[in-house]
Amino acid sequence: MTPSQARFPVVDAHATCALAQRFGTILGPGDVLLLEGEIGAGKTHFARCLIQSLLTVAEDVPSPTFTLVQTYDTRSGEVWHADLYRLSDPDQCAELGLTEAFNSAICLVEWPDRLAELAPDTALTLTFAPGPAEESRIITLRWTDPRWDPRLAQVAA
Repeated sequence: MTPSQARFPVVDAHATCALAQRFGTILGPGDVLLLEGEIGAGKTHFARCLIQSLLTVAEDVPSPTFTLVQTYDTRSGEVWHADLYRLSDPDQCAELGLTEAFNSAICLVEWPDRLAELAPDTALTLTFAPGPAEESRIITLRWTDPRWDPRLAQVAA
């Protein structure tokens, strides 16, 4: 299938957070977001804001850089936030239980290139890149699963 694409320019961290909160309204179990971008691009900030928007009771949302995976019980179902930066083999991703979580939880995966062939075909990829101003970003979305089309229209509205 030919991938579809959309671009969301965000002017600062607040706008990134607002976009993440809009994503929180469309996600459910089995949805996978693959978050790409260099260190400091805004992936963890986006994930944090999205997770916090789904929590019924506010809690700290730490980066999973050292724990590899953090899980949260939310009003939309279980959320898995994974940071695969320190992994070198896709088998390590499977050992974490991540591939099973793809079917039953909302999964936010930083450094998804570590998944290789384990990345689900139904995933939505978000690539974070620097924008024209100092704190701005361009977030490019790519997907092949047509089920994303109506939901992403809600995010864009």
